[in-house]
Amino acid sequence: MSKEFEIAREFEVDATPEQMWDAITSGTGGWLWPMEFEPRQGGTGPFGSTLTNWEPPHRLTSRVEDVQGISQQTLNQIDETIEPRDDGRRSWMRYVHSGIFVEDWDNQYDGASRHTDFYLHTLREYVTHFAGRPVAFATFDGPEASMASDAFTAVGRALGLADDTEAGARVTARGPEGELLDAVVDFRNPYFIGLRTEGQLLRFFGRNHWGAPVGISVHDFAADADAKRDETAWRGWLNGVFAA
Repeated sequence: MSKEFEIAREFEVDATPEQMWDAITSGTGGWLWPMEFEPRQGGTGPFGSTLTNWEPPHRLTSRVEDVQGISQQTLNQIDETIEPRDDGRRSWMRYVHSGIFVEDWDNQYDGASRHTDFYLHTLREYVTHFAGRPVAFATFDGPEASMASDAFTAVGRALGLADDTEAGARVTARGPEGELLDAVVDFRNPYFIGLRTEGQLLRFFGRNHWGAPVGISVHDFAADADAKRDETAWRGWLNGVFAA
């Protein structure tokens, strides 16, 4: 049954409006995934959308019907408003995701809402620690076994995190091939884990809660970053978690 939805968030961040605009237009690989925009009112945006507002660095709206590759939606709109704070040294942002889900509404809305919080947190991490730096981006899903109800708990433990390790903790995490990672747990709840190292944002998605495999995204800002190498290493790690 089709039903409209709206997910709205507001926050302030230690970044200029220009830095925020760059992050949501040309720097999306640093916190979400790479996307391209035709930089003008009426231009094209991701997933076949049209840019109904293009007002740098203050307003960006993209709208699309019959979303490409997403059968659960017949309408999707992202509206982002940026205003300066503290004489332009900081920014306030309002983010509104709206549209129509055509099936499994409660599950779709819960997943989208919780993902929004994690993505916008990652946006703040990016503009605070890595703004403007070139990035290599990799993302992938785990094996079918990672859809189990306890799969994301297993991921946290495989990283070497205690069940009660909270956001803000500095940890030595276990990465691919036994590599030890000096990291800050920048986000942690039952659905997502975010690790920030000196050169990477590592994102772990407990999508098993919504009937999908666990996922990983790697945003690598190192000078020698290689997206394929990152994917191969972390995919092997994730497959290993569920090999038994």
